[in-house]
Amino acid sequence: MIRVALIGLGKTGKYLASGILNQRNMEIVAAICSPNSPKKGMRLGDLLKTKKTDVIISTSDDIESIIFQTRPDVVVDFSSPSSTMKNIAILSEMKTNMVIGTTGFSEEDINRIQDTCYRYKNGIVYAPNITLGVNVIMILSNIAAAILNNYDFQVVEMHYKDKKDSPSGTAIKISDEIEDGFTSSGLPPKIIPISAIRAGGVIGKHTVLAVGKHDRIEISHESSSRKVFAEGAIKAINFINHKTGYYEMKDVLNLKKILHEYSDKSSELASES
Repeated sequence: MIRVALIGLGKTGKYLASGILNQRNMEIVAAICSPNSPKKGMRLGDLLKTKKTDVIISTSDDIESIIFQTRPDVVVDFSSPSSTMKNIAILSEMKTNMVIGTTGFSEEDINRIQDTCYRYKNGIVYAPNITLGVNVIMILSNIAAAILNNYDFQVVEMHYKDKKDSPSGTAIKISDEIEDGFTSSGLPPKIIPISAIRAGGVIGKHTVLAVGKHDRIEISHESSSRKVFAEGAIKAINFINHKTGYYEMKDVLNLKKILHEYSDKSSELASES
């Protein structure tokens, strides 16, 4: 049984909690909200409208004592960039593995996450792109860029109006995959423009445009429910349990192998075109 602690009980966090409670090999041992949250002291089961858990919601002010008392195997963090960075420092020192779904980190933050993980030898999955479908877009974008290296690429992303980071971490990762595709075909990296739209209650939509002189290709993914975040997080929890090191969702889903198998083929196609 994998013992899981949750940090962040917003809309996504609640879907994740419900998803974990439906897993036969997982149990929630702690649920942590921000210090000023009205959810403090609530029974998690009452928040989720279920009788499957009696865990009482605590706050991040007590995170060290909570982790020490409940001893989770994996902590899933869907909080905020500043809170997550503090949590990483504490949990890594306590040798606790993590799945990080928080977005909005700088490149410097990501380097610090990696350094902390390697220093304390715990396991971390950094997954701003935690939905399975988005990771398929990344593979397709990488392959498309390798084959269609004379096309113009652009990423367009749309999220709900209150999302703070812009562009999204997922859009940046898609852009990185496109750049990797160009590089694998022997071309120097190109800067891939990203257009970010914040409107209404859109959960998340990412579209890759590949535009040539005579045609246009679109690769698109849209989330219709936050349940897709829970599905990805559960896969990441199963993956990182008992591991050490820094990983991303492409490791969780074994996508590196797929990209490796296609890289040689796409390079051959590009040279023939």
